[in-house]
Amino acid sequence: MAGRRVALKAIDWLAFAERIPPNQRGMFNALKTRTDAISAKLASLPETPAALDWNYYRSAVAKAGMVDEFEKKFKALQIPMPVDTQTSAINAMEVDANKNAVEYIEGSKARVAGYEKELEKFHNMIPFDQMTVEDFNNTFPETKLDKVKHPYWPHKPIADL
Repeated sequence: MAGRRVALKAIDWLAFAERIPPNQRGMFNALKTRTDAISAKLASLPETPAALDWNYYRSAVAKAGMVDEFEKKFKALQIPMPVDTQTSAINAMEVDANKNAVEYIEGSKARVAGYEKELEKFHNMIPFDQMTVEDFNNTFPETKLDKVKHPYWPHKPIADL
């Protein structure tokens, strides 16, 4: 049991509580209460189960040899422990998720820098009611009318009708 206790990961309840939306606070409190109760119950259990007193059973059981047979079978009993096949896959997914999160954060910082630069452009530009068409085209070159591509804008040529 000591090996299992060491294998358990500690939960950072404060960090967990920061991420809980207000409408799920009750469910979070119920989960924490239940987890604390289970942890307390596990902590109260002994590391190893109590040893069987085979001499008591030999004196209490009338049939001779029966307790010896049970003792021999009990000592020969080996309960297989399940093999952990998922921890390595979960750890690999965690590493991948952390890598993706770092990439996303770096990309977000780059996007924020671009948006701040664009916001600075808007703060420094001439107000719309004081702009001329040339000022507008210089400030927003993507909206400038391309006379070669659309010579009749906003009208369509007669041939296209």
